[in-house]
Amino acid sequence: MGEWDLLGRLLDKVQSHSTVIGKVWLTVLFIFRIMVLRTGAEKVWSDEQSDFVCNTQQPGCENVCYDMAFPISHVRFWVLQIIAVATPKLLYLGHCLHVIHLEKKVKERMKKQAELDDQTSLFLRRTYKIPKYTKSTGKISIRGRLLRSYVLHLVAKIILEVLFILGQYFLYGFTLAPRYECERSPCPHKVDCFLSRPTEKSVIIWFMLVSALVSLALSLVELFYLFVKAVKECMARRQDYTVTPVTPPPSERKAFKTRDEMIQNCVNLELELQGRKLGVNGVNGRSKIILPESNSLGREVHI
Repeated sequence: MGEWDLLGRLLDKVQSHSTVIGKVWLTVLFIFRIMVLRTGAEKVWSDEQSDFVCNTQQPGCENVCYDMAFPISHVRFWVLQIIAVATPKLLYLGHCLHVIHLEKKVKERMKKQAELDDQTSLFLRRTYKIPKYTKSTGKISIRGRLLRSYVLHLVAKIILEVLFILGQYFLYGFTLAPRYECERSPCPHKVDCFLSRPTEKSVIIWFMLVSALVSLALSLVELFYLFVKAVKECMARRQDYTVTPVTPPPSERKAFKTRDEMIQNCVNLELELQGRKLGVNGVNGRSKIILPESNSLGREVHI
């Protein structure tokens, strides 16, 4: 099927823009779902309707009973499930390629800054943000807009997986019985219909169900992994941008104290010189001088 090859090539491009758990999810999707569906399930269900036999000769009875037993074929249901689950991944790929394209334009504009004068270069540095999604090795860093887009596509995948698992259960359960009772017009009475290879089909149904559950579990683990990673990065940024407290550290307080002592000594020396000029050995009154303080409150010096 050429459609699966096209889908495989598109999803293969997503691997370079996914986390490690996302790459494992893609492996599960390719090997345990698409390959099994392509090689095994389609052949097992090839006689699904032709070998659906009912114990009646009433024209049209077998058709309506088959439609009642299988509102949609299992194979077509799984094809819809895989396409629906892969769609959020492809949408994320489109957004990722768009962000990388914009980032390349910013890099090209930044390269042209070297040819301009300093003032224009400074203006452009403030205008254009430095690229932050592409690493020096060429790999993509999932952060910012890409991180929000990645989390959104994970949530969409989880919701779709749950809906399809519940839909399969409510449509025809998780096992197939050899005999199916049908009572529907134009059947004259309750008739018994028999399925071909019900055990083999039940095994494939359970295999596809387990694959869907593993895919769902991987998506939940990946979402939790991104949440923990975001919390760690947030804590690291808080430590990097910690505001210096109002009270200076001991080294700075010591420097402030030394500076105040120097100012006080200079003031005392100046007053002593003024007293000598006036021929006075001391000062009868007490004058007051306000010295600057490091905390802008000031300090009084009495003489």
